[in-house]
Amino acid sequence: QVQLVESGGGLVQAGGSLRLSCAATGSIFRINAMGWYRQAPGKQRELVATINSGSSTNYADSVKGRFTISRTNAKNTVYLQMNSLKPEDTAVYYCNALTGISSYWGQGTQVTVSS
Repeated sequence: QVQLVESGGGLVQAGGSLRLSCAATGSIFRINAMGWYRQAPGKQRELVATINSGSSTNYADSVKGRFTISRTNAKNTVYLQMNSLKPEDTAVYYCNALTGISSYWGQGTQVTVSS
């Protein structure tokens, strides 16, 4: 089992920055990849960024050049640095962890970008 706890969301003006954190506990040695997803009201959950055990990253086109995903050497915490935020980035952001057989989700953290 893996437990995920996100933090760092909040309200920010357009053009501002936020950093999200996700701390993993439990069977973290089983984690192959971690990532961030988001879900805006009335929309489906979508991928924002992922990072695998080799530190290779993947980003949604809508956030490339603005968001950066990283993880600690212990690989138990993943971060999402969000710069140049836009109102369309407003959503609940969820942390995800993948093991060989399971997918785990955090409870989500709200990010609101005002225009």
